[in-house]
Amino acid sequence: MKKLVLLLVTAAAVLAAALIPAGRPVAAVAPGFASAVSAVKQNSWQTNGSVNAIAIAGNNVYIGGLFTRVRPAGKPAGQGEAVRPYLAVFSRATGNAGSFAPVLNGAVWSIATSLDGKWVVIGGDFTTVNGQPRHRIAMFSTATGALSSFSPSVAYRVKAVAIYGNSVYFGGSFGAVNGVTRNRLAAVALDSGKLLPWNPNADNDVYAIDVADNGSKVFAGGPFAKIGGASHYSLVALNTTTGAALPFAAASAIPTPTPTCTTRVKDIDTNGANVYVSNGGDGSGCYDGTLAANISTGKLLWKNNCLGATEAIKSIGGWLYKGSHAHNCSSSPGGFKDGTGTHYLLVQSATTGNLGPWFPNTDAGGTTKVGPLAMASSGTDLWVGGDFSHVNGVAQQGITRFTNAIGGARPATPAAPAANSPVPNKVGLSFKTVLDPDNITLTYKLYRGTTLIQQWNANSYSWVTPKLITATDAGVKSGQSVNYRVAVLDGYSTVWSAWSATVKVR
Repeated sequence: MKKLVLLLVTAAAVLAAALIPAGRPVAAVAPGFASAVSAVKQNSWQTNGSVNAIAIAGNNVYIGGLFTRVRPAGKPAGQGEAVRPYLAVFSRATGNAGSFAPVLNGAVWSIATSLDGKWVVIGGDFTTVNGQPRHRIAMFSTATGALSSFSPSVAYRVKAVAIYGNSVYFGGSFGAVNGVTRNRLAAVALDSGKLLPWNPNADNDVYAIDVADNGSKVFAGGPFAKIGGASHYSLVALNTTTGAALPFAAASAIPTPTPTCTTRVKDIDTNGANVYVSNGGDGSGCYDGTLAANISTGKLLWKNNCLGATEAIKSIGGWLYKGSHAHNCSSSPGGFKDGTGTHYLLVQSATTGNLGPWFPNTDAGGTTKVGPLAMASSGTDLWVGGDFSHVNGVAQQGITRFTNAIGGARPATPAAPAANSPVPNKVGLSFKTVLDPDNITLTYKLYRGTTLIQQWNANSYSWVTPKLITATDAGVKSGQSVNYRVAVLDGYSTVWSAWSATVKVR
């Protein structure tokens, strides 16, 4: 659950994601970038291993994972490193690592911050923190970085944590908390660590957990098939006090296992009235996508069937950002097919689930070779962690960030238009569309000298052959020598082509 400053999505931004045919004159597109954050990678320190979890409190960005060192941006592994075993804090404003440096003896898999921003709770495989016993769950003050006395004892891995009020809900692979049976789901008091009666009793691991923004329901996901002895496959809504399963019709959108397909929930994010869920499956064509549901009614709002497991999601305003290794989104309007590469970072409309205008990318590395694994946001930025080593083609290991800083990515430089004069008093012209990593729709303006001849909005995707835009300039006279160039606008930047060859009008 994330309490975010929601971004207003302008009508222009929605227009930019619409499918507008080339050659149709329309108004200019949204300023700079068309979703909540741009595709420009902002400065951030790096890690020497996977980042599994991220949470934000004020200017502090807490990251946890399998790493043991952090280093400045641009530095190769081994240079300028600071020791940070499995847990670190970065500045949200600068991306630099802070002095917070607790010593853990095992990996961190989950992080959550309290609603008042005063506490950060971590879960994982560790059994000591700063030399003190802390069995797989621990809490720190965000103001001082001090380890708190909060010390529930969890029998095995804590994979997911969420906080609401004075309750800390968590899930994982454990079977007991403080020596009391709690199968893979439990809750403790934030102020004391005391075990609460909440006891859903899952029959298999829990990978994800979140609480509705109004505190009405807890959502849990993973490869489980039963909750409290009753069938609830992979996704369940739970009573916040007892842990009893609640009716939630949208859960039936996740297919139950077959001999050729096993899929499970990987991440859950609540935002306002809705809950968003991501899945990863084993088997050709198995469900790997995302869905949205109404928290109050349980109604399924949409389901996106892109292939390539979706490991992390984050809702910001009217958009759902996803970290996946998507390789086939042909089921989504404007989507891509197999053979177009792996798209590790994408955005979807929070209203329809269709792909939107945001196309940065990472790679995948490490032992998991997955790519992005965790996301967090303050509402004006997006932090992405995982096992990648490059972002937008530039070396950047483990973690990166994107913001809503004005400008966004610039469109690519268009080629000079082709021009000829096949008939008297006319010049025929053509040029190809270009790409912009954080816009689908760009405005193209064709000039003769300083005279605007025509303008268009046209859509471009990296996986689609560039469109050829054609035009006729009938405002010339025989014997006149003219040349042309094209301006491409994303609402903030203007990129110019070179001039065409000079044409003598017939």
